[in-house]
Amino acid sequence: MKKAIFPGSFDPITNGHYDIIKRGISLFDEVVVAIGINAEKKYMFSLEDRKKFIEEAFKDELKVSVITYEGLTIDLCKKEGAQFILRGLRNPADFEFEKAIAHTNRRLSKIETVFLLTASKTSYISSSIVRDVIRNGGDYTVLVPDSVTVKK
Repeated sequence: MKKAIFPGSFDPITNGHYDIIKRGISLFDEVVVAIGINAEKKYMFSLEDRKKFIEEAFKDELKVSVITYEGLTIDLCKKEGAQFILRGLRNPADFEFEKAIAHTNRRLSKIETVFLLTASKTSYISSSIVRDVIRNGGDYTVLVPDSVTVKK
């Protein structure tokens, strides 16, 4: 069974993340969306909300599960029995950053990283852009799955 971990903070999940997960489903028997917990980071959405947004977006997809974790992603892969880390690439800067992490993970474990290029229609979307749109009262709904809602 081919199992992939798709790690991130998902603050919030974007249409770009959604696209990578949907495409990952065709490559893997299971995709585990893993929400990393970083005590030093300030999040706009609570951990519970971020998890709920993703679970709701994939409620009808049996091959997707959502968990939270702390620590190294490769340790999570070992714990979950996943052979792959799934990552999306939007631009050359993403590639350089993700390449260094992938090389480090490969050096420390047997875990392979699989990169998918984001779709051109979502390649400009990032969680930080979505948060900025929300903070400034813009229409964030075109950038995220329907499950993402902002409490007013």
